[in-house]
Amino acid sequence: MERATLLANHVISAEPVAMERLRRHSGATLQVEFTGWPSLLPAMPTLAFRITPAGLVEWLGEGAAPDAALRVEVDASNPALMLMQTLTGSRPKVTVAGDSAFAGDIDWLIENLRWDVENDLGRVVGQRPAHEVARVARAAAGGVRDAVRTLDGLVAKAASGAPPGPPPR
Repeated sequence: MERATLLANHVISAEPVAMERLRRHSGATLQVEFTGWPSLLPAMPTLAFRITPAGLVEWLGEGAAPDAALRVEVDASNPALMLMQTLTGSRPKVTVAGDSAFAGDIDWLIENLRWDVENDLGRVVGQRPAHEVARVARAAAGGVRDAVRTLDGLVAKAASGAPPGPPPR
């Protein structure tokens, strides 16, 4: 989680607007809980983060934050579905409770922040090789997304009792 927090802060700090949005909530605590996680798998911890005066996030460790200004519950009852939703760019079912302004800014971050991997990689290996690696990665990710959508369509068709055939486009 410490590395994930460092990555999140790297992405946030690349966007001054994101830092400004978070700075408004300096000192506020965000709690993220994964509900319905299958008991056969190792338990997912509840995570707590505090917004720093700089507009970044500080991981407070695992466990509930009783004073959390914002509580986010992620439906993790079907980890495979959650992974498929992530791969296709849709969100899993999320329940939010607490400060509505804080929730609005967190939602804005989720919708608008993207890690510029190509730019970061370019600092290490040069811009041209980084561009090629990113191009190949985007093509591979597109293939995975298409495969997941096709499987999702086939599963939906089978569940509805429709006759087998080519997946819808």
